[in-house]
Amino acid sequence: MKTGNSALVARRYELSGSLVALWVREFKSCKYSTGSNNELNFKNLTRENLQLYQENDQLKKMLGDKELEIAVLKNLIKKKNSHLLTKLK
Repeated sequence: MKTGNSALVARRYELSGSLVALWVREFKSCKYSTGSNNELNFKNLTRENLQLYQENDQLKKMLGDKELEIAVLKNLIKKKNSHLLTKLK
């Protein structure tokens, strides 16, 4: 803080002094720090996001393959057992 007085800043912006003091402590403890640590976290999140997109695409392909397999099997059953279908009608 430029002023060094969290109570003064809190009054100026109509905030609780304890809230501003908490923000200052969290910032000083690097919870909201700027710099290389933040960039590293961003890169990790980006990498994780990319992995999740790839996994999502893979799962969608697997689901599509299973749906196609089910459709083919249903069609095969209908063709093999067509004599049963005519008896039912």
